[in-house]
Amino acid sequence: MKFVKEEDEERRDYILQKDAKTKFGAKFIILVLIILVGAVVASGIHFEWY
Repeated sequence: MKFVKEEDEERRDYILQKDAKTKFGAKFIILVLIILVGAVVASGIHFEWY
């Protein structure tokens, strides 16, 4: 099984496809995770847990 499929490959056994939707989705998920980590740190500072 291949992890990343190129756009021009003809195969069905892959996890991610290298196209615009996958790149946008990955960037969006990473951005949301960074925002969530920042929110956890900010709330920890605000409530004096750190």
